[in-house]
Amino acid sequence: MRVRLRRIALTLSALIGLAAVLFTLAAAPPAPDGDWPAYGHDPGGQRFSPLAVINRSNVASLQIAWTYHTGDGYQPPHGRSTAFEATPLYVNGVLYLATPLGHVIALDPLTGKPRWSFDAKVPPDKGYGDFASRGVSLWKSATGASRIFVATIDARLMAVDAATGKLITSFGDNGEINLRNGLRIGVRNFSDYEETSPPAIVGNTVVVGSGIADNGATDQPSGEVRGYDAVSGKLKWTWDPLPQVNGAKPVGAANTWSVIASDPQRGLVFLPVSSPSPDYYGGERLGDDRFANSLVALNAATGKRVWDFQTVHHDLWDYDVASPPILFDVRRAGRLIPVAGVGSKSGNFFMLDRATGKPVFDVAERPVPQSDVAGEKSSPTQPFPVSPKGLAPQGVAVPWGATAADAAFCASEMGKLRNEGVFTPPSVQGSYILPGNVGGMAWGGAAFDPSHRMLLIPTNNIGAEVRLIPRDEFEKQRETEGRNIAGDWEFAEQRGTPYGIARRLLRAPSGLPCIAPPWGVLNGVDADTGEVKWTTPTGSLKPGVAPAGSITLGGPIATAGGLVFMAGTLDAAIYAFDVETGKQLWRGELPTSARATPMTYRGADGRQYLVIAAGGHGIPEFGPVGDSLVAFALPR
Repeated sequence: MRVRLRRIALTLSALIGLAAVLFTLAAAPPAPDGDWPAYGHDPGGQRFSPLAVINRSNVASLQIAWTYHTGDGYQPPHGRSTAFEATPLYVNGVLYLATPLGHVIALDPLTGKPRWSFDAKVPPDKGYGDFASRGVSLWKSATGASRIFVATIDARLMAVDAATGKLITSFGDNGEINLRNGLRIGVRNFSDYEETSPPAIVGNTVVVGSGIADNGATDQPSGEVRGYDAVSGKLKWTWDPLPQVNGAKPVGAANTWSVIASDPQRGLVFLPVSSPSPDYYGGERLGDDRFANSLVALNAATGKRVWDFQTVHHDLWDYDVASPPILFDVRRAGRLIPVAGVGSKSGNFFMLDRATGKPVFDVAERPVPQSDVAGEKSSPTQPFPVSPKGLAPQGVAVPWGATAADAAFCASEMGKLRNEGVFTPPSVQGSYILPGNVGGMAWGGAAFDPSHRMLLIPTNNIGAEVRLIPRDEFEKQRETEGRNIAGDWEFAEQRGTPYGIARRLLRAPSGLPCIAPPWGVLNGVDADTGEVKWTTPTGSLKPGVAPAGSITLGGPIATAGGLVFMAGTLDAAIYAFDVETGKQLWRGELPTSARATPMTYRGADGRQYLVIAAGGHGIPEFGPVGDSLVAFALPR
């Protein structure tokens, strides 16, 4: 009887949830074409604006219209500096954004002057692993009241009145929810559990993931994704990607730290799930780790899994799904297929049927190099999309150097390492892993231009050296090498396993990578065929060096003006490219580098504005830590 009653209750709950979703959707009119109401413009993250005031014929005339300084650029005494990565929203004539220190700010879109500011009082000196905030989300009730939801770096979900900036104290516990509570594996170290991305909102459900530190231990905090009632803050559901099974050893992470996409019409959210802990040794988590490194579709009202697709089996490379999923339509065999696209740090981009999770283009399981590490059992195959083919180099890496000295150094270092192409496993000897842990596809993700049927996908082409260190040698190596090669090596304990790790991006004495350029590119991909139409380098990796492509941490947007805008490069600039050819049409100077994705909107004055957060990359040679939100427009 209990089972039957529970089923009835679940059914009623689902129907009530669905009704609330439909009511909210029916009550909400379509967003004006000049707005930017969600992180990716639309809930599915296409990042396409129908605005064409700025176009290919006039983009070279863009100039700075205004600059706003948040005041939140900060370098703690220890640990990483703030990373101002916000993509603002533009709704009802107001810009909304968040800062790493927990300020939620409403700006006048014509002048950049603040209308209100809310302070979440984030403690600044806790040693955050990724001291970032990528933005906020907006929810409208059926009566038209609006709330701004922000997930702060110290893992609190908060609701703020969009009109006044006041905390809504009826939500959660006096306006906030502590997301560190209620986890399968709890938080021991403050810096191990963070929030960097805005929550997803479907109907009356707010969906939030988490950012979990890599490589500390097998039992890092667990990576549950949770859905909360947007009015009360009551927990509606929890989904755990690594549920405890048959008394197995607890393993954490497999969290969703990137931006979650949603399909409100289908009532689905799409989770980009990261790798389980730790990244580089999987002997304590043998098997595919099925829901890790996957795109997972959940029912937004209930949290029930609808389908899943794994991009990497038994991850040993830190190849988490860092990119936000992107929802678009593909024309195949005379019909439109709703698709969820997902990119991996491996450099592979998969297009999946949005209803079923089945690949729209064939995916081949191909043999890959096997681990020679005691206790490890790597997956014998990995999935490779037939179309588009890998968008980052995946073959055996050939040493390269800009000078004879660089070439000799790179050949010597790479000659010591295991180097068998993509999915070369980590080893005690040391392995050259390409793409490295930056990706491939990083957290910036892709854009889609529906008028040109074009996917715009940035990729990084830089490799990393990874070395497993036996437990009894780890402290000695960390002490000696960590001191002698300051700034190059990262060491992590991987507690609970027989090995710690050391890793570094393998660079020559000049600072340039040991692989030939370009080191960062933007790819224009035909969405209907998977064919790469063009590839163009993005920015410069070293000051004073001709553009050969920079590591890019920030994504593109597309507009009806035939343009692709992108920043994210290490040089202090934002770029415009022709969507049809990839030709660079404009370079806008910034006060420091922009580790963010831009957005665009139409102001009440009829002008189209392009906005980018310039906060720096935390690398002194590429500019200082910054706090600038810069708006560009055509001359009056």
